[in-house]
Amino acid sequence: DKTVSLRKDLSEMHEWITQAEEEYLERDFEYKTPDELQKAVEELKRAKEEAMQKEVKVKLITDSVNNFIAKAPPAAHEALKKELDVLITSYQRLCSRLNGKCKTLEEVWACWHELLSYLDAENKWLSEVELKLKATENIQGGAEEISESLDSLERLMRHPEDNRNQIRELAQTLTDGGILDELINEKLEKFNTRWEELQQEAVRRQKSLEQSIQSAQETDKTLRLIQESLAVIDKQLAAYIADRVDAAQVPQEAQ
Repeated sequence: DKTVSLRKDLSEMHEWITQAEEEYLERDFEYKTPDELQKAVEELKRAKEEAMQKEVKVKLITDSVNNFIAKAPPAAHEALKKELDVLITSYQRLCSRLNGKCKTLEEVWACWHELLSYLDAENKWLSEVELKLKATENIQGGAEEISESLDSLERLMRHPEDNRNQIRELAQTLTDGGILDELINEKLEKFNTRWEELQQEAVRRQKSLEQSIQSAQETDKTLRLIQESLAVIDKQLAAYIADRVDAAQVPQEAQ
């Protein structure tokens, strides 16, 4: 009987839709590792593709029902038409939900990689700061050389906050959804600790270099005054020699 065959096709399609909803949309998912998240993205992509492929079967069932209705007695129309409408609505809803969830998880996956990218960039900058701090640890030289090192350090520390703000926002977005929260919190704690320690060390080093510059400037000034004084004395003694003045005549200068 054609009605039985059509109802069987409708029933099988309903069962598939229900199973797909339970497997991909009704379960509670937890993503604690990147592997779990990646696997979920791939599974949803496959589910979405499989649902799209079922469109051909839904169309065949629709055509079969409509052809049957066109030839069958009116009494058989209403029930079959209602079942077909329910099937089409359920199928379209499933496709829409799968598309929505797949898009959301793909955005989450992209968000995770964007977070990693910003963390990598900031950690590279922190490594530069570490190298710069080591280079200025026991710097030798005069005020000018120390001043150049201080300027170089200050330029490096004028690092924009944009990346760090992005890290905070991306991490908040993911952890608010309970996605990779433990891993992200661990990475953020490690990064923030390193950032704070190097910031504090940089401030201490800047103050130290400023004091070194001041000391070097004072030393340079003292040396300049001594040189000027020696030049005056040298000139005076040269004049005495030229005038054949005896040391006994100028005891203070002789001393």
